Amino acid sequence: MDPKALYKISYGLYVITSKKGEEINGQTANSLIQVTAEPPAIAIGLNKKNLTNEFIKESKVFAVSILSQDTPLNIIGQFGFKSGRDINKFDQVNYKLGKTRAPILLDNSLAYLEVKVTQEMDVGTHTIFVGEVVESEVLKDGEPMTYAYYHQVKRGTTPKTAPTYHKEEKKSAAAKYQCTICGYTYDPEKGDPDGDITPGTPFEDIPDSWTCPVCGASKDQFEKA
Repeated sequence: MDPKALYKISYGLYVITSKKGEEINGQTANSLIQVTAEPPAIAIGLNKKNLTNEFIKESKVFAVSILSQDTPLNIIGQFGFKSGRDINKFDQVNYKLGKTRAPILLDNSLAYLEVKVTQEMDVGTHTIFVGEVVESEVLKDGEPMTYAYYHQVKRGTTPKTAPTYHKEEKKSAAAKYQCTICGYTYDPEKGDPDGDITPGTPFEDIPDSWTCPVCGASKDQFEKA
């Protein structure tokens, strides 16, 4: 079997949110599909280790914020590589509570869906939640973020808990450094995706105040790739 065949499957990139009592949490996800039109229903797959999975199991509701193509990497990193057990992911994030009381991202979302869970399936490492869309709204025009764009243009990485995670082989390149937190690799030929570091800048010459553009890790949390 050639696992690279799976790379050809196309995905979007979303923030899935939920609640547990008065607590709220969210995470990035790419495994989302529409399963029926009447009534409109979608399905998502979330790792059992993720706090959002726990929240959805208890509340039976979740919201989907459909990210715009220009969403900053630090927003994706905040919801994708940090745990709600350690931080408040919504600190300094513009959001509102929807009809289901699940939070909805506003600044970087093209649209949102609110969902009530009707079925859940145990599929090993992940749970598939199927639910009926009970509320939705288009917030602004724009191109949605795709998983391919996130990787190829934004040069983002994949959390290890994602269903599409694949361990990449490290290539011998002494000048490249990799974030030990999220796996982002700094390539001096490309600089960084935010444009803060110009192409051709060796890692050693980057200011010590520089942080990982994906997860915000400090420079000293990088090691040679």
